[in-house]
Amino acid sequence: PTTVVIRKLNDCVRVVLGHAVELHLIFPWLVESVFGSLDGVIMGWNLQFLQARSNEYNIVMDFLDPSGPMMKLVYKLQAEEYKYEIPVSFLPGPVKASIQEGVLPDCPLFHNKLQFPLSGLQTLSLALNPFEYYMFIFASSLITPKNYPLGQHVSSLDNAYFVLVDTYLKYFLPTEGSVPPSPFADNRGSVSPPAPRAPSVPFAGYGIHSTSLLKRHISHQPSVTADPAAQEIWRSEALLQVFVEIWLHHYSLEMYQKLQSPQVKETFTPTEEHVLVVRLLVKHLHAFSCSLKPEQVCSSPSAHSSPLEEFKRVVVQRFVQQKLYVFLQHCFGHWPLDASFRAVLETWLSYIQPWRYTGENTNPQTDQNKGVPEKWGLFVQENLLMYTKLFQGFLNRVVRIDLVNVKNALMVFRVAKVFAQPNLSEMIQKGEQLFLEPEHVLHHRQHRVFLTPSHGGSFLSARQSVVTDGVFRVKSHVYGLEGQDCQYKQMFGTELRGAVLKLIQIIAQARQTAKRISDHSAEVAANNSFMSWFGMGSPDLNYTFNGGEVDDTGECVKKTHEFLERSLDYLCQIFRLNAGQLSQLMATLGSGQDDGNSRQLPDCVQGENGLILTDLGRMQIINGLRRFEIEYQGDPELQPIRSYENAVLVRLFFKISSLVNERFGGHMEVLCSRQDFLGRLGRHYLASPEVMADGRQRSPETRRTAERNRRPRLSLRTLASYRTLLMLLFLYLFGVLFSFGPISSTLLILTGGFLYGLFITLFGDKLKSQ
Repeated sequence: PTTVVIRKLNDCVRVVLGHAVELHLIFPWLVESVFGSLDGVIMGWNLQFLQARSNEYNIVMDFLDPSGPMMKLVYKLQAEEYKYEIPVSFLPGPVKASIQEGVLPDCPLFHNKLQFPLSGLQTLSLALNPFEYYMFIFASSLITPKNYPLGQHVSSLDNAYFVLVDTYLKYFLPTEGSVPPSPFADNRGSVSPPAPRAPSVPFAGYGIHSTSLLKRHISHQPSVTADPAAQEIWRSEALLQVFVEIWLHHYSLEMYQKLQSPQVKETFTPTEEHVLVVRLLVKHLHAFSCSLKPEQVCSSPSAHSSPLEEFKRVVVQRFVQQKLYVFLQHCFGHWPLDASFRAVLETWLSYIQPWRYTGENTNPQTDQNKGVPEKWGLFVQENLLMYTKLFQGFLNRVVRIDLVNVKNALMVFRVAKVFAQPNLSEMIQKGEQLFLEPEHVLHHRQHRVFLTPSHGGSFLSARQSVVTDGVFRVKSHVYGLEGQDCQYKQMFGTELRGAVLKLIQIIAQARQTAKRISDHSAEVAANNSFMSWFGMGSPDLNYTFNGGEVDDTGECVKKTHEFLERSLDYLCQIFRLNAGQLSQLMATLGSGQDDGNSRQLPDCVQGENGLILTDLGRMQIINGLRRFEIEYQGDPELQPIRSYENAVLVRLFFKISSLVNERFGGHMEVLCSRQDFLGRLGRHYLASPEVMADGRQRSPETRRTAERNRRPRLSLRTLASYRTLLMLLFLYLFGVLFSFGPISSTLLILTGGFLYGLFITLFGDKLKSQ
């Protein structure tokens, strides 16, 4: 949007704020003009591409600020009790499926808002109040597919959308003070919390999901009784519910429990920008929850606690945990095996470290040595799977990536450093011990009602008694997310310990490979010089050192070695491996780490057209343990023209040699097939380089290609090399010094070349044997 248009729109909104009827009619059009339509047809202002350095940035941010003209318009319409419809087809997949099946979703955001048309359930819509409608369109604009202009790239850290999300979170979920009141009277339009969940709902085992307990038909929506205490924070609760549902609720818990990972039926794929916004949400919710005063944290909920304080107490567990867990599980299992996974990784690490967002100014190095405070043991128990199950998912990913890449090595280092914090591994082990306690201990407690995060309407309804039993709490958490029949794998159990030992070996191998890359890069740098332009440097341009990317040289290789070295130390701390055990692990690598073994072919099986990689061979290539000699294996005459060759001469000599080979090819084959002196001399001048090879194992090629490339032929391409041309120029100049003419010099050069070939033919085998 242009600056003039935004300013005029800003002025118009200020002028017509007193005319609610006119505002009501243009409100949906205005919101879609800013954020885009739900179907992606209307692009909106493309806030993801609006950077802080642009002229329109400050005007847009002032217009959309929580205290700006747009939000005042929302509050004005909110006071008049207007409603705006959202088709059910634009809701997240699990919510849409639930409604279309006639089952009321658990989230109270969708209660009492369904509109029933005469045409049936397929055309259902939600009637949202202005605030909910505005936030719904705003949140949906992040994930709505749009055809952005070519060449535009989203910068997720300083664009207007990212900053606006941060601004809304800080305003409606404040860490200090309370949410500012609406500037307009709001006696009728306030959002009342849904009806309390009946406390008599039976608890039939641990963690039963609410829809399996009470599948209410959408036609029986609960009636709403306004709770005056809830009016203080209804906007905070509504904003959080919208953000969580739109950004996280794309994979159903039931499908995850059934398949152990969302499959083809749930086709939503998050983008890197989407995940970064989710991380921003997670970080702020931790800061919001941690802003409770110490005396409020220690005391139990009481009538003296304000709604905002109680909201802070339960916001993470009640609203975010379940949906974020399934969201991260899907990302761990489906995200590409590249460095973009860092966004998912940091979101996970942010969630499992709430102590980083307490607002205390601490030195990160000092905090690392100090360890995790004991008071966070309860959080670890209530989120045990976030630590153990997702760590297992990370292990499954990391053994399939190239750890010589500095970005991948950094991700391993980050995870190892986080889990190596003092006290954290002990807290995780304590949680696992509580989960593994015998079932009979809890039989007398099963009459107690434990509500999962999706249970209940507003968190203020039917205040629950705190479940103090750690065993009950951990089992409810695990069974609630993984199902009653889950087979829990201990993070510090035998099976996972074996996977960690395998990772340690891979890290050690990758570290050795990084050292080889560093050594090879140093050799190449020493050998290359200005004369390499003439082909006098490293002539083997087919050679590439497998196991690292282009940028994995110099400082990057040093960082890789440092990350892998420290990762080994941290993993030994986490799983209590002493120096002797680590040395034994390194010894089992044997000769597989020396340079001689690295030149062996990867593990392959012989196929019809050549060698085929096995799974072991792929693992060896990924981690740089073994490699193929990468060489050009097509027709040598058709290789790409190199920087040290003259393009015109290459093409000219190719035409000449092709005519000669076509006309005399049969005679050349007869000559080279002879076993006498003439045959050996012919093979020296006419045979292809592959026939003269030293027998090294190379990457696989088809038999047909190999036979075609080994036919004798005349090749004049060497004469097109600048190196050859420079040598000929020196020889002709040398002839001029001795008064030789061009013809005489040419005859002498040809004679010298023939005599050199004759000498190699006679004594070449003896020289090679020596």
